[in-house]
Amino acid sequence: MTDIDTMIVGGGLSGVYAAWLLSRENKSFILLEARDRIGGRIQCPKHDNFCTDLGPSWFWPAINPRISRLVKEMGLDTYPQYESGLGRFQLPDGTPRTISGYPMEPEGWRISGGMIALVDHFFNNLPRDAVRLNHPVCEIQKWETGIRVGVGELELEERTWFKARKVILALPPRLAAARILFTPDLSPALTQAMLKTKTWMAGHAKFFALYPYPHWRQAGLSGQAFSQYGPLSEIHDGSNREPNAPYGFTGFVSVPAAQRREPKALKQAILAQLDLMFGSPAGNPQVFYLKDWAQERFTATEFDQRGPHEHPLFNPPDGKTGIWDNQVLLAGTETDGRLGGYLEGALASAERAVKEVTHKTYNEPPPIS
Repeated sequence: MTDIDTMIVGGGLSGVYAAWLLSRENKSFILLEARDRIGGRIQCPKHDNFCTDLGPSWFWPAINPRISRLVKEMGLDTYPQYESGLGRFQLPDGTPRTISGYPMEPEGWRISGGMIALVDHFFNNLPRDAVRLNHPVCEIQKWETGIRVGVGELELEERTWFKARKVILALPPRLAAARILFTPDLSPALTQAMLKTKTWMAGHAKFFALYPYPHWRQAGLSGQAFSQYGPLSEIHDGSNREPNAPYGFTGFVSVPAAQRREPKALKQAILAQLDLMFGSPAGNPQVFYLKDWAQERFTATEFDQRGPHEHPLFNPPDGKTGIWDNQVLLAGTETDGRLGGYLEGALASAERAVKEVTHKTYNEPPPIS
């Protein structure tokens, strides 16, 4: 059994950032990630040196002080969301209309290289032997001498065990409650609160379509569109920083997860809608990506098959940010009461958890105007 000071469960932004903070304090840790990659809901396939954000795409400097500070410190290139021009709106009967645009308020920004550039910066500064991919955690046990963490499949007996003084559980609360066996049992109130905490993006699907030139911009359109017809409910310009190709559209699918069982048919419906909204070139992209997060077993549960229509209000489940006298600390964006569901919430929750390990205070920087 491997014995370590702090075990981090989950290699999304919150978990990797927590690992980076611990590494800077020379604290021993191991990060266990179920997937064969890091990033969690940040996933960015690369085409022609351009990374397509199939998870979160934006940060908002006016209200996201942590991520704004970090991207500056790292020297990451950022650029504002393209919103110049008119928008499009699709009526319930499918008829498209040209409308004035709806600029983001506050202004949204993107990272060159995709949001994975932020994760990669943290990851690339960690000890190589501290991150274990393909390590799904299925059990967490409280012992008198510490916390035991079991890796394996819950339905099977075989386990690889780790022992730690503290555990940072950097997972969506719902996923943790549904997929991890806790011994002793968590209280019914906490278990129910975790299961009722919606996992942001877990019920959603997102697309990305790339083109060699921005034909919609040449027509005076911003690339922004909203639809009451579908299958896309929301579309944005997802292009690279000018003047660099590729250019693209990105957006969200409004079709419920239970009805997204035929990805080929869904792709054709999306391309037909893009053709209708932005002209025939839009229906013939160079590259097309479709990510259905509801089909990701390390993101979604059966409770996530119907995603929220609005951004939920998040708070620590049952008011708790730790269990078993804070031997297990809850992190992940859904546990942040201020900006839960956003990248900023993932960072804030990681700082909160690491503070319990290092007893170091992380002062929130002032918002950047």
